[in-house]
Amino acid sequence: MEKKVLMITDLEGISGVSKIEQVMDTEAPDYIHTRERLMADTNAAVAGCFDAGADAVYVWDGHGSGKNFIEGALDPRATQINGKTIMGIIRDCDVLMLVGMHAMSGTAKAFLDHTQSSQSIFDYKYNGIRRGEITQECIFAGYFGIPCVMVTGDRAACAEAEALLPGVITAEVKYAEVRNTAVCLPNDEAEKRIYNAAVAGMALTGREPFDPGFPLTIEVTFTRADYCDMHDTDWRERLDARTMRRISERVESYFDILI
Repeated sequence: MEKKVLMITDLEGISGVSKIEQVMDTEAPDYIHTRERLMADTNAAVAGCFDAGADAVYVWDGHGSGKNFIEGALDPRATQINGKTIMGIIRDCDVLMLVGMHAMSGTAKAFLDHTQSSQSIFDYKYNGIRRGEITQECIFAGYFGIPCVMVTGDRAACAEAEALLPGVITAEVKYAEVRNTAVCLPNDEAEKRIYNAAVAGMALTGREPFDPGFPLTIEVTFTRADYCDMHDTDWRERLDARTMRRISERVESYFDILI
């Protein structure tokens, strides 16, 4: 039986990235280092998957506009996908792995905690429960019967994943005492942890996928009323100056689980 992995990456929870400027300032010299660490972490996870028997690994650069991968640096055994092409392969995937994750907005001692946007979004809720991007990706994959088996990131992100998905394999690569700086493991140690987590995660094929219950009520509180104004349409319900709600009946794209 073939085993196919869907891997989604983010940037804030990548190893060796310890300052806000390394993520936010794409023109800074440090951003090159961040992209290099993104590829190192991703390739460590890809290697672990294949060494543990994966037949295919599909990797989605999930940070921002999805233009963070260094051309030619992804392990050639893996296949890079994007937000459009993912729908063509997702029904064939068996497990979800998340690399470089961060904690949801409002999490203490978490490196660059936020949900979607640290500037415009204060809070995300699904069926009345505060959730973050880890949950979003588990909802998306879970709709198609795919369980999340491995998460890497900072200490707070790993704790969030473990609370959401008891038994999930995590790889902590750094921790934060304050939001905008982190203490990182040595790069080689981080990559080893990620590789081992991917190997262990492959053994969890067949776990129950995350299911928040559908129809899915999505409620977002923005930081300001004008950000809420930008999402004010006839298919969303305006609850107050800063809060918007929508109901999602089905998932036909990743955007069906967003506001």
